[in-house]
Amino acid sequence: MAYSKVKMVVDKEFRIAEIDERIYGSFIEHLGRAVYDGIYSPEHPTADEHGFREDVKDLIRELNVPIIRYPGGNFVSSFNWEDSVGPLNERPRRLELAWKSIEENKVGLNEFTKWTRNVGSDVMMAVNLGTRGIADACNILEYCNHPGNTKYSDLRISHGYKEPHNIKTWCLGNEMDGTWQLGHKTMEEYGRLAEETARAMKIIDPTIELVSCGSSSLTMPTFPDWEAVTLQHTYDHVDYVSMHQYYGNQKGDTEDFLACSDDMDQFIRTVIATCDYVKAKKRSKKEIKISFDEWNVWYHSNAADDDITKNHPWQIAPPMLEDIYTFEDALLVGLMLITMLKHADRVKMACLAQLVNVIAPIMTEAGGGAAWKQTIFYPFMHASKYGRGTALLPVISTPKFDTATHENVTAVEAVPVYNEEKGEVTIFAVNRSIKEDAEMTIDVRSFEGYRVLEHTVLECDDLQAVNGPFNQKVAPKETSQSVLDGGVVTSKLNKASWNVIRLGK
Repeated sequence: MAYSKVKMVVDKEFRIAEIDERIYGSFIEHLGRAVYDGIYSPEHPTADEHGFREDVKDLIRELNVPIIRYPGGNFVSSFNWEDSVGPLNERPRRLELAWKSIEENKVGLNEFTKWTRNVGSDVMMAVNLGTRGIADACNILEYCNHPGNTKYSDLRISHGYKEPHNIKTWCLGNEMDGTWQLGHKTMEEYGRLAEETARAMKIIDPTIELVSCGSSSLTMPTFPDWEAVTLQHTYDHVDYVSMHQYYGNQKGDTEDFLACSDDMDQFIRTVIATCDYVKAKKRSKKEIKISFDEWNVWYHSNAADDDITKNHPWQIAPPMLEDIYTFEDALLVGLMLITMLKHADRVKMACLAQLVNVIAPIMTEAGGGAAWKQTIFYPFMHASKYGRGTALLPVISTPKFDTATHENVTAVEAVPVYNEEKGEVTIFAVNRSIKEDAEMTIDVRSFEGYRVLEHTVLECDDLQAVNGPFNQKVAPKETSQSVLDGGVVTSKLNKASWNVIRLGK
């Protein structure tokens, strides 16, 4: 059988940047069954003393997620944080306007923060700049981070949390450019509000990091003017600008779908260029980093979600955004991870949206059933586990092809990560050709004395295959398709496959 030929040079001196582990973050929003019947289910056989599912916690720990964004998402733009703290029997039931649901506030700020630390993560908190503003952002920060002897810090202490939560990363609103957002703003309105909110919050706690809202997607009509205008206000006061992007294969064109990571790459490059334009205009030495705090595949559940919000509103934790992911979705998630790692010098945080049940790698059966791994669980787990260290520049020669809406699509996308402390190199590679296997030769002569530790592959003959609670049709397996000889690794990359090639001393 003929293979397409791919060549790559991996050299320890070709460094992009140290990878911030928070690039493997995720996201929990009060939406659908993410919280209730997702992470929290007091009647479940595995529930801990606080009502949180231990089986779900185990899967989250397997993903090794260092930061989790909360509580939204669109939810945050009508969130009254005060409703979510204090005695449970005193918390109100509220109309949740973003998703037309009922919010019971059984899980709130304190419970979530405690749960997050229990699964080994930190909180990325979002403040409501939709229906609220500067004062409320200051109040929640005081509640979370101030030691005591003030109104809101003493309120926290009275709720049983003597020590401050010390949440260090805060989002200044969510998708404020979107007309779907409650209290959405023009560029100038958001820029001024975010600037003054940031200024006030850093007076309270100068150690926090702040994320300014970027465009909600590459296709927004205001992109990239939104970044250029808002950052002229917020630049001196924030540390990151956010990016959000979802993709879907609505047309059933796999080749074109798998090329969407090229759009993501262009999106990142344009945001970087816009940030640096503002930097030049301000004569600043400061460099704004990127928080890609919403990204995933999302389209399978659109019709069902529309039906719930239009015809069956005001339910408690309805099953919304429950995309069941296919094998080809897992390939694109792998490609999106590779794309972000290639920009590790500027993309320092990212949140796979979301974590449980809602467009998520982890699903739970309703009514006390099992928790299980979706197809997209695996590339994210591999990247989080082995993608720590230094991202290296991949020098690749690969065949290219055109698709319905993309040109010069590379057959193979790859990125190497060098973990100097462990003495390991991991190469993440996707063969996104659905027609042809590839033989990739990798020059690794700068890593003298290394050997192939393992080659793990995620592949499936059926691109539309899905997993279920008792059927992991799409799961990784070990292969012997990589051999190292004379400083060159020769690897077979099967068509439509996610590959993790690990080398070590």
